[in-house]
Amino acid sequence: MIRRIALLCLALSVPTFAQTTLNGAGATFPYPMYSKWFSKYHDAHPDIQFNYQSIGSGGGIRQVLAGTVDFGASDGPMSDEQLAQAKIKILHVPTVLGADVPAYNIPGVTGELKFTQEALAGIFLGKITSWNDPAIAKANPDVKLPNDPIIVIHRSDGSGTTYIWTDYLSKISLDWQSQAGKGTSVKWPVGLGGKGNEGVAGMIRQMQGSIGYVELVYAVQNKITYGSVRNAAGEFVKASLDSVTAAAASVKNMPADFRVSITNAPGKDAYPISSFTWLLIPAQSKDAAKGKIIADFLSWMVDDGQKMTADLTYAPLPESVVTKVKAEIKQVR
Repeated sequence: MIRRIALLCLALSVPTFAQTTLNGAGATFPYPMYSKWFSKYHDAHPDIQFNYQSIGSGGGIRQVLAGTVDFGASDGPMSDEQLAQAKIKILHVPTVLGADVPAYNIPGVTGELKFTQEALAGIFLGKITSWNDPAIAKANPDVKLPNDPIIVIHRSDGSGTTYIWTDYLSKISLDWQSQAGKGTSVKWPVGLGGKGNEGVAGMIRQMQGSIGYVELVYAVQNKITYGSVRNAAGEFVKASLDSVTAAAASVKNMPADFRVSITNAPGKDAYPISSFTWLLIPAQSKDAAKGKIIADFLSWMVDDGQKMTADLTYAPLPESVVTKVKAEIKQVR
């Protein structure tokens, strides 16, 4: 009995560590990367848990503005109007680089298609409606394209992946710019909507004759064929770590707030539908303890975390950006 009491007293005297949960929401574009980071960070810090809802960039922006999450995430930077709505300063902390790719499912076509700027804009405007249209066939003379209708798939939710895609289309097509424009949500001229990168990828896999845009890692993980895109230098370039990095290299002067677009970047090796993605971090956390944890996580992310990006087909931040991000993190508290 005495032994049992002694053991009980010993058990009660062992300190228990409080679990801290950080809640975040937003972009699906970097979700595979964030999921891995949050898991690895938890392994090293068992008392810290991340609860991240992959709901799209539009939802992430709304929730960080409402103060219902500890951090948000977006592939499209917040606008001046959105930042003006914030009760406290919101920092844009770049995390990785990724790419939107034109993914497709065409019966009898297994090879890589080449897409010109005119072809992509025409397809998503609904002006090019058949796979053997001359605008597509001319760039792919060695491919036997079927006379099948094109089914356009786009995001149904507010999405940074959509922001990147429409930002690019707005730069290369005046018709697109005037009719639909850019944003996390736009009025689509044609097409069917899927929720999240996961939903769009699933619809492309299921629907023959379809084309849509997804983040590179979703095309790779779902084994969906995707094509190369003609860039600003006139070269057809396929999305890869190197071609996304080449697009980032086009930014000679990074803005102090990191809100920058690298779509349609110059340079013959640059993939034209590339982007940074950002965590949206309140500079002043409502909970000082959480603010410190977030700052520590961000410091880990730009050091150890960057070494994990290639395995998931994301490109790491350029060293020049990492240096500036480390200075930015000092504002978080």
